[in-house]
Amino acid sequence: MAFLGVTSCLFAQGTGPPTPADPAAATSQAEIPDAPAPQIEVALAVESPPGQAQNAQQPTTESGPAPAASGDAAQSSSNSQNSLQQPDTQETKHQKAEEEVREQEHQRMAGIVPSFNVTYHSDAVSLSPAEKFRLEYRAAIDPYTFSIAAIVAGLGEAEDSNTGFGWGPGGFAKRAAAAYGDNVIGNTLGNALLPSILHQDPRYYRLGHGSIHHRFFYAVATTFICKHDNTGKWEPNYSNVLGNIIAGEISNLYYPDGNSNFGQAIGNGLTVTIEGTFGATLQEFWPDISRRFFHKDPTHGLDAQAQDAAAKQKKQQEKNQKNQE
Repeated sequence: MAFLGVTSCLFAQGTGPPTPADPAAATSQAEIPDAPAPQIEVALAVESPPGQAQNAQQPTTESGPAPAASGDAAQSSSNSQNSLQQPDTQETKHQKAEEEVREQEHQRMAGIVPSFNVTYHSDAVSLSPAEKFRLEYRAAIDPYTFSIAAIVAGLGEAEDSNTGFGWGPGGFAKRAAAAYGDNVIGNTLGNALLPSILHQDPRYYRLGHGSIHHRFFYAVATTFICKHDNTGKWEPNYSNVLGNIIAGEISNLYYPDGNSNFGQAIGNGLTVTIEGTFGATLQEFWPDISRRFFHKDPTHGLDAQAQDAAAKQKKQQEKNQKNQE
């Protein structure tokens, strides 16, 4: 009501002619006491906790403690954001890994040969153990895997290898099962189980830029080296080599003439590992072949980005060398 009275007084003074200043009136207005606070504010001040009452009594002036309250609110908001930052980061990494896995599950060479364990992202997120087993399971049930086992069994039947399997449909089925077991057991050990235990990334990180010689030797080297899950640094590929050796030893259990010793198992495992360099080399150059002859880019522009980044880095290095000279 006091505010309404002052407002009406101001409007009344604005509409009338100006009046001369009256010192006595000014003095009398200065002596007028402040209007009493409403009862609801008094009640709130009594019922509120001490901290809240103190904040309620603080004046909201630019020089008063009001900015401190705003600072407390900002600090509280910052603390809440910091507390949520780590879970959000982990969730984002998990989502990115899932997207990359879904992308890899559709990768094939010539639309036939699976490239599930190949990534075209140089900064790919590390896979969880579940995702490593998921990719291996996807490869194990792929029609291509069964087709390769059937082809190997047919060649074995024609060459009459492993005569203990017999001849005819029964021998063919046993040879196909053995060939399928070789593939699945070796890949499960080398691409899922051991990488999960040793925290190694079983995927082939395609380079996609540089000279042909550089890319070829890179592909060969990745058969014996891989990236660590946590650090992303290159290290010996124990998972691949040990997986091939253990798989060779396990194969003695279901091959009729499986009487090799441990030394022979190591030799067979290293042979399979060396043979894997051919697959890595094919995976490295397949996108180039696809773009050249089929006018399709399996990398969806990632190769072009990598080449641009490499060119910029090279120019920057040349510039730095000139500046040093």
